[in-house]
Amino acid sequence: MSTIKLTAAQAMVKWLSVQMTPEGERFIDGIWAIFGHGNVAGLGEALQQADDAFPTWRGQNEQTMAHAAIAYAKASKRTRAQAVTSSIGPGATNMVTAAALAHVNRLPLLLIPGDVFANRRPDPVLQQVEDFADGTVSANDCFRAVSRYFDHITRPEQLLTALPRALQVMTNPADCGPVTLSFCQDVQAEAYDYPEAFFEPKVWHIRRPAPDARELAEVAELIRKAQNPVIVCGGGVIYSRAEEELASFATRHGIPVVETQAGKSALAQAHEMNFGAAGVDGSAAANSLCSTADLVIGVGTRFQDFTTGSWALFQNPDRRIVSINVAAYDAAKHGAVALVSDAKVALEGLSAALGSHKAPGFDAQPRLDWLAKVDAHCADRHGGEGYLPMDAEVIGAVQRTSSKATVAMCAAGTMPGALKLLWQAPKGGYHMEYGFSCMGYEIAGAMGLKLAQPDRDVICFVGDGSYMMANSELATAVMRRVPFTVVLTDNRGYGCINRLQMGTGGEQFNNLYKDCRVEAQPQIDFAAHAAAMGAHAVKAQDIADLEAQLLEAKGAEIPTVIVIETDPMQGPAEAGGSFWWDVAVPETSANGKVQEARAAYDAAQTRQNLVN
Repeated sequence: MSTIKLTAAQAMVKWLSVQMTPEGERFIDGIWAIFGHGNVAGLGEALQQADDAFPTWRGQNEQTMAHAAIAYAKASKRTRAQAVTSSIGPGATNMVTAAALAHVNRLPLLLIPGDVFANRRPDPVLQQVEDFADGTVSANDCFRAVSRYFDHITRPEQLLTALPRALQVMTNPADCGPVTLSFCQDVQAEAYDYPEAFFEPKVWHIRRPAPDARELAEVAELIRKAQNPVIVCGGGVIYSRAEEELASFATRHGIPVVETQAGKSALAQAHEMNFGAAGVDGSAAANSLCSTADLVIGVGTRFQDFTTGSWALFQNPDRRIVSINVAAYDAAKHGAVALVSDAKVALEGLSAALGSHKAPGFDAQPRLDWLAKVDAHCADRHGGEGYLPMDAEVIGAVQRTSSKATVAMCAAGTMPGALKLLWQAPKGGYHMEYGFSCMGYEIAGAMGLKLAQPDRDVICFVGDGSYMMANSELATAVMRRVPFTVVLTDNRGYGCINRLQMGTGGEQFNNLYKDCRVEAQPQIDFAAHAAAMGAHAVKAQDIADLEAQLLEAKGAEIPTVIVIETDPMQGPAEAGGSFWWDVAVPETSANGKVQEARAAYDAAQTRQNLVN
């Protein structure tokens, strides 16, 4: 057997560089890296030698580098991914939040944190976490709970099994998620005679599991008997690339579609079967359909509480739930009738089984009424001096300057609910991280999205709170000439949670700057801050100015940041599309408003239908 002598780090890089997609591209596109002790000498040397065969990109923060990689994988529909490496200690633990984000969202991500010495000779090294009862523990054990696959590389030959296992997880649609290879720093530098055959290029195909015949027949029969069926479109439709099959199935069989955050834009909002967002941040049209549905057909959805209105949305006492999902874990939730399958294959099989069957019918008018209401709600109100626009007006301005190439993206705060409710997306025109709703994902995510889809016009909606949490990858995007537009809504604090606090009976406290019990409120010049990192940055004076600045940003070669002050008290609920969300209210309180909120909470809980 022919062998080649390489350090473990060199072997890892060489192997990753030849793992290919069916289209002839690297499955792991490259690696984001911030070097420190624990990865600079071993993995750093290997990456420098690899050059363009496996490119390395420098970011500003380990967490946000990983956010960029996650957005890249999401925008690539899980067909490609990126890696991220860090030093030991804080560099590694900075990535734990991103690992959790990828885990919740079922997205492929390869994390390679440096680790302590396997030989333990210099213990304790700088930044080493010591467990008094377990000598094998390191800071990287934090990743175990938020990784689909975790491996501690303590010998160079362990890569022969660890690396293929990592790619098997990342390319498996049922098990897809983050992989952590905790790489001891001395092992990275240790040489081993690897079989040359290990480095032969390999093509990774993403399988499409077919449905069980019995499960398919059972679901088809349920659809035939249903009088008021509805389809809940989840992110699995997009990852399966089943958008056309969903459109065909819904139209042919007369079943209206409602959307989750992850599934939004699988169908364009203009599609006649698309009734918009469902659940807590849902449209009146979609929620009305769901409340009376006798059959709820989930396709590629986790049935998260925002989608189900904390399981109070589906009110028909005779309703059944069908869950079409590639993951058996998701397919069996809440007693659903499971159809474990790839979404595309399942929809094709169901359509064939149903033949010419068409559901009895539904009223299309609520959809048209809702869309008209959206247009009115998002119109420029032309407020006078001192007027602060609400988020809906900001969304309207972006909508009016958008095209079929526009992708709206966001992650946390007010905008995810407002965008799900109000953004009229073209097909593929929506990118939302809402599984983890992670503040700070937005700017790094916009960069990763643009890298994956360079021909799309990426609009990043971010609030001032999220911007303050993580904005440094704006400098990376400037450095790499990755253009996208940031619409920064400044409501001087955490407006979304402030409204939730008030909605559950609480007093305004510690969310908006004005309620933080301090004398001096921050006066932050966000445009100047963004400009200091090299972005083109302006402050829009009103909605009309925002529209003008959005148009000017088109075709830019660097990121553009447009700041606009907004009203923190106006949320998407004012559009009439909100639904109850289970947020626990104190059972006892001296505050009368809390007592009233608790009474309403107790009443709402009685509507929860938790078992199918």
